[in-house]
Amino acid sequence: MNVSPEISPAIKDNCYHCGGELPIHTPYSADLKGQLRYFCCAGCLAIAQTIHGQGLDAFYARRVPLGGKPDNLKGLSSEIPDQLLAYDDPLLLDRFTRPVANRDHQARCLETTLRLEKIRCAACVWLNEQHLKRIPGVTDVQINYVTQRATVQFDPEVVTLSKILHAVEQIGYEAWPFEPSMAADIAKKERHQLLMRLGVAMLGMMQVMMYAWPTYTGAEDLLVEHSLLLGWTSWALTVPVVVYSAGPMFVAAWHSIRSFRQTGMLGMDVPVTLAVALAFLAGTISLVTGLSQSYFDSITMFVAFLLGARYLELLARQDAQGGAEALAKQLPATCERIEDYPGSLSKSIPVIRCAVGDVLRISPGEIIPVDGELLSGQASLDESLLTGESRPVAKKVSDVLYAGSHNIVSPILMRVTAIGQATRIAGIAALLDKALHAKPQLVGLAEKWAGYFVVFLMSAALLTGIAWFFLDASRAWEVAVAVLVASCPCALSLATPAAMAAAQGAVTRLGLLVVRGHAMEVLAQSTDLVLDKTGTLTIGRPELKEVLHIRDGFTKEDVLGIASAMEVGQKHPLALAILDATERLSIKPFNLPQAPISELGKGLESGEYRLGSYRWAGVSDVAVPKTYEQASLVYLSDANGLLAVFALSDQPRDGAKEFISAAKKKGIRVHLLSGDDEATVAWWAHYFGIKDFVGGALPEDKYAFIQKLQVAGKTVWAVGDGVNDAPFLAKADISIAVGGGAPLAQAGADAVLTSESLKTLSQALVISTKAQVIMRQNLIWAFIYNVVAIPVAMMGLVNPWIAGIGMSLSSLAVTLNAWRLRKVS
Repeated sequence: MNVSPEISPAIKDNCYHCGGELPIHTPYSADLKGQLRYFCCAGCLAIAQTIHGQGLDAFYARRVPLGGKPDNLKGLSSEIPDQLLAYDDPLLLDRFTRPVANRDHQARCLETTLRLEKIRCAACVWLNEQHLKRIPGVTDVQINYVTQRATVQFDPEVVTLSKILHAVEQIGYEAWPFEPSMAADIAKKERHQLLMRLGVAMLGMMQVMMYAWPTYTGAEDLLVEHSLLLGWTSWALTVPVVVYSAGPMFVAAWHSIRSFRQTGMLGMDVPVTLAVALAFLAGTISLVTGLSQSYFDSITMFVAFLLGARYLELLARQDAQGGAEALAKQLPATCERIEDYPGSLSKSIPVIRCAVGDVLRISPGEIIPVDGELLSGQASLDESLLTGESRPVAKKVSDVLYAGSHNIVSPILMRVTAIGQATRIAGIAALLDKALHAKPQLVGLAEKWAGYFVVFLMSAALLTGIAWFFLDASRAWEVAVAVLVASCPCALSLATPAAMAAAQGAVTRLGLLVVRGHAMEVLAQSTDLVLDKTGTLTIGRPELKEVLHIRDGFTKEDVLGIASAMEVGQKHPLALAILDATERLSIKPFNLPQAPISELGKGLESGEYRLGSYRWAGVSDVAVPKTYEQASLVYLSDANGLLAVFALSDQPRDGAKEFISAAKKKGIRVHLLSGDDEATVAWWAHYFGIKDFVGGALPEDKYAFIQKLQVAGKTVWAVGDGVNDAPFLAKADISIAVGGGAPLAQAGADAVLTSESLKTLSQALVISTKAQVIMRQNLIWAFIYNVVAIPVAMMGLVNPWIAGIGMSLSSLAVTLNAWRLRKVS
């Protein structure tokens, strides 16, 4: 650090990092990249040195607003503070992280969602992402600017959660682990703030309209001093509307103007705030000089109507995230913990103090606070908020219980297996958050053209004002403001996002979580539907019905012992069925010569033993009795050939036939691809009425099949269970993972079906189609409105307040039209 007794006049009087005013004799300066920089405090100096030291100085060229001044020096020391070290405690780590699979990182990874503070622009997002990615052990970082949340994956053997939090503080920001229940509070706060601004604008509008009424009616007995009093009262009531209600618009417009050189586009807040500012300035001048009317009523009415439209748009946008937030909001704050299990001594404790392994008692009518497993008796749970299914779900001992489920019938005991971010509701919130990372193509194009349109609008308003200055100077500002207001592209910008948000909110309530923004858009354009069988068209919980073709010299117990030893640790439905059968029959696993190796979508191998499809087992397809034609067949072989065939029977998933029928009715060609043998796949294809089917398909076969369709110009929609279908789900234009649990997040699907019924996909297909229709309607309406409004305003046929009503009603029209999707079922 250098000490600068006096600042050179050539140096700007602003801190290099935060942009704050510098003291006259600042002692803080540093040579950064060969240039002397000055700072207002030691905190800004230390942060800037850290950023430059990491090679991230491009941040200062990228950012739009100025950086934040650190509150204190707590995050600038290399030593991690005690309050952050507490997050490394195993109990807190379980609460705020969840295990994930990372393809590029073989070690066990954890994922956490952090809430970031002081994020002000895209440059802040870039800086935090780049800084965190350079920490050894951090494998992935994704930051959402809209929600100000960061999803971080890391190896706990290499880096700690406290170090990640401390690293964020070292560059001048703040971070703490996020919990789903916070989302509801944040959304409520956002609504409250906008509603307060709307309320002030509405009150100001009503009062100013009352005071403006005598001037509109031309009251002959209105004294000059009374007219002056009414005018200045209107001015005083307009000030809070402009400063408070429209304040955020001015901030957004200023940022947009500052970044115009880089983006070449202006946000729609620019013409709005320019119109408000010009009208207020001209009105104030008119009030002082007494030359013309002030139109403060136009200003307040315009701001009130605009905020009303934005409030409805905010409700529609938050509605898309309402599923997880509604669940989080209903989670109880306390729970009843059994202190001496298997005894009955209980104590009421805050849910936040729950730990994995605790035993809780849940009474009838109560909400389950954390994930766990049922310890005693049977239970009937309402999981409608989580899955979209309205009917109760029966649970037996050892079944999984999810936070947010409603216990209906009798008291139950449960053992806690997951808390905090490891719960399924937290996983759902994380999946919903990912949908905001990428915008649909149609939304991006609309926003892009709206940005260009704003530049055109500003030019048109300027030329109109100049023309009217020569035609009628007294009306020049009024007409220019009317042009700015009437043709503001709010409706154009809202046309597609409002419809998309309403559609996503509708399917979320049905039990379909949209993970990527383009899903609903592409879904409506699909031409071919490719389906997996096990776990997709069937419920994915098969049972072992029979062991066939057992080689002489081996018993049923022998071959099941070998198969179960190979399947230990596997999560595929067929593997779980074999393991359940051996456990039920009390068969001990065989001692394998080598640890089994899994080949995705093919099977398992351990020394001479192979378990999987007949191709993988290296044997020919064998005939099976008609009783087992619909069964999935798993083949076990060794060096001498076939050892046994396991026939596992599954049940069709609810709503599967209706879903396939709905797809066909829309003209979508349906294909069934499965790794099961041809005879089994043929039976199920006939059962569901599918003409195009392929059996014995390996993952690379499914991938190639979709690729072939895409080469032919088809838009492919793929649906799989997310366990071993990752390659073909990733290849499809739109993919949906069916089922529950961690594999969903690993599948890389565009949407996740949490409902047990495929009827949800039928409804989603209807909603996506109607969303496309509504988006077109909105875009056509926005286009027609602007084509009509601009010439009318340029000719001086409307004054600013009428233009404001027209613009606001245009925005309300597209928002309310989009809201019709919320009632589609």
